[in-house]
Amino acid sequence: MSAVIIDGKQVAADVRAEVAKKTAELKTKGITPCLAVVLVGENPASVSYVTGKQKALAEVGMADRSVKLPESTTEEELLKLIDELNKDDSVHGILVQLPLPKHINEDKIIMAIDPSKDVDGFHPVSVGNLMIGRPGFLPCTPHGIIVMLKKAGIETSGKHAVVIGRSNIVGKPVSILLARKEVNCTVTMCHTGTKNMAEITKQADIIVVASGHPHTLTKDMVKDGAVVIDVGVNRIPDASKKSGFRLIGDCDFDDLKEKTSFITPVPGGVGPMTIAMLMQNTLEAAERRL
Repeated sequence: MSAVIIDGKQVAADVRAEVAKKTAELKTKGITPCLAVVLVGENPASVSYVTGKQKALAEVGMADRSVKLPESTTEEELLKLIDELNKDDSVHGILVQLPLPKHINEDKIIMAIDPSKDVDGFHPVSVGNLMIGRPGFLPCTPHGIIVMLKKAGIETSGKHAVVIGRSNIVGKPVSILLARKEVNCTVTMCHTGTKNMAEITKQADIIVVASGHPHTLTKDMVKDGAVVIDVGVNRIPDASKKSGFRLIGDCDFDDLKEKTSFITPVPGGVGPMTIAMLMQNTLEAAERRL
């Protein structure tokens, strides 16, 4: 058996194409969806993420209101900027790129964003809506995972899904989305406190790995034909690469692809879906304004 490799780049391109079409329709009604991405400091990974978001905004025809602030920006200055963006009716979505410099309280910043513009889905109001199934912005990476499963034609109803990781960004929200009626999985969450994890993962039809550690999932931990979604992005040294490193996920991809039915690669799997779903959320924010 050799797994079908789910092409996240292609699925994300399909989502962006649909968003571009609907954005063009909105523009005929006098509304141009607009996203403000706020970057504080020069964290190389954050700069790269923001550049990716700006490229996607241009591709789908949305307005880009990005703001780059120096590392020395105070919490008060950042809160003042968010307040201005909240009050600006031409801005539909606000995203503050994390992590923030140590002197700024991330929770306070997230709380300051108007929930109707919280396209990251991190505000407690958004999280509450997710929990009880009310309309609201879904967090981008977990929502992207659900879209990938659907686009790949993977049957989810009645299946046992195991999520490895309990972060607020991926593990917890994806567990909730998998258990929703329209997806209909039975969900088990594993984490650093889980004993005999392999016994649990061997029962799984679908495994989402978001542990943040390479080699978390190996082929002796899965049953034949399982579906594996790898959310991890880990840099490991590689002298053969110009950058001096290469990216790998949280799974042993080469071993697992011989035993699974579907698997996502790293890079090119879940990653591209995050920005695509951000575009989708920004579009929804603009549509709600209508």
